[in-house]
Amino acid sequence: MPVTKSAKKKVRRDKRHYLINQKIRQRVKVTVKAMRKKPTKKALQKASQALDRATKKGVIHKNKASRLKSQLAKLLQKKKKKTSKKS
Repeated sequence: MPVTKSAKKKVRRDKRHYLINQKIRQRVKVTVKAMRKKPTKKALQKASQALDRATKKGVIHKNKASRLKSQLAKLLQKKKKKTSKKS
């Protein structure tokens, strides 16, 4: 248990930040999952925005965000190639 006044404040602040970070992480997870399920340009844009926001807030590392965006863009390209071959 925290003893000093500043330590008590830090516990309260950490609790708030934990909840905020969880919301940001959840948003990233949902948008990325939606993009993987149904790859569209708009879904890629939403996922990219969510990843950039999470990176800006320091919730995820910039390289992880970059890697995920790259994977999702590749997925979209793969889908485009499949649809163009069918035509």
